[in-house]
Amino acid sequence: MPPAVYLLAVGVFAMVTSEFAVAGLMPQMADGLSVSISEIGYLITAYSAAMALGGPLLTALLMKVRPKAGLMVVFAVFLAGNVAASLAPGYGTMVAARIVTGVAAQAFFGIALALCARLTRPEVRGRAVAVTMNGLMLGTLLGLPLSTLVGEHLGWRAAFWAISGVTALAALCTAAFVPSPGRADEGGDMREELGVLRRPRLLLAFATSTLIIGATFSAFSFLSPILTGVSGFSSGSVPLLLIAYGAATVVGNTVVGRLADRYTVSVLGWGLALNALFLAGFALLADVPVAALVFMMGIGLVGVTMNPAMITRVQRIGNAGPLVNSVHASFITLGVVIGSAGGGAALERFGLLAPVWLGVGLALLGLVSLVPERRHQAEVPVASGTSAEATAAMSAR
Repeated sequence: MPPAVYLLAVGVFAMVTSEFAVAGLMPQMADGLSVSISEIGYLITAYSAAMALGGPLLTALLMKVRPKAGLMVVFAVFLAGNVAASLAPGYGTMVAARIVTGVAAQAFFGIALALCARLTRPEVRGRAVAVTMNGLMLGTLLGLPLSTLVGEHLGWRAAFWAISGVTALAALCTAAFVPSPGRADEGGDMREELGVLRRPRLLLAFATSTLIIGATFSAFSFLSPILTGVSGFSSGSVPLLLIAYGAATVVGNTVVGRLADRYTVSVLGWGLALNALFLAGFALLADVPVAALVFMMGIGLVGVTMNPAMITRVQRIGNAGPLVNSVHASFITLGVVIGSAGGGAALERFGLLAPVWLGVGLALLGLVSLVPERRHQAEVPVASGTSAEATAAMSAR
């Protein structure tokens, strides 16, 4: 595994920590900016919307730039956004800063994953993606609690300064040690890339990714009130439980990364089936603390950890270029929105466990969305003999 892949994970860690920081600093930010908690919550919405809508646009603008140079541009934009957040004199400036950082974060994912693919051999790309995406898992496991800790002791602005420092360090390491491929993106011009994005199989792969993440976040978004209000855990124990959940995601991401190259669609199928099972068990036995903990850890093992298999599938059906990766990340962000917003609506109407049952439904829909891909894999080898497409389809099992 090229060392550069690990450095890309540091950049992902900085992006994810910035994304999650607001969630852990809501009371301090509300006081500091003289607004309500709900208005601080809109900063999360603004960040997600900027990722989904603005990220692919910035990626498209950087398509003809060498990947490493594109990463440095994105680092600069992201750093500027975090510095602006640290210095924000009012709520309006903070909203603008979060939009800037959201756009840059999404573009970073697209370009970094494309560069990761170009730096590694095809047969180990799933593992390489897993290493890069461990930055996301560690952002959940360490970034959120550490930024919250800094904010509680030194003020919320210090948390954003700390994120700016990590970003600057990641940018310097990238500039010094990440190699630069000799050409800009090899995916073709914009018309060709848009043509790739219209492929039905690729759109179906995007939909599966949305459902996987939606199923997971419908439960994850409301773990804290469920663990305290239904399972009976104390509020003081919830951070430790969430750290345990984060540790499970790191383990699951590593395992999926090992399997994603050879068994891409099978991994997704088993992951969705197990996630539906763990979500259902959590919903049925949430009032039993030990059982709730076991099923919560199970959700951590097979939820967002499907990322390496999801990305490998998308890159094989489409391409490994930054625009496809960035649009894919937008569909993943859509899953976060569907899970959290749909879960919130279900909670208000049906109670604390309703979001978990929504997750079960989304996971089952995800399984259904894999059926056409299984049929395609069964047909292509017969029709194409030993063609490259047939080989790729067989290896994706």
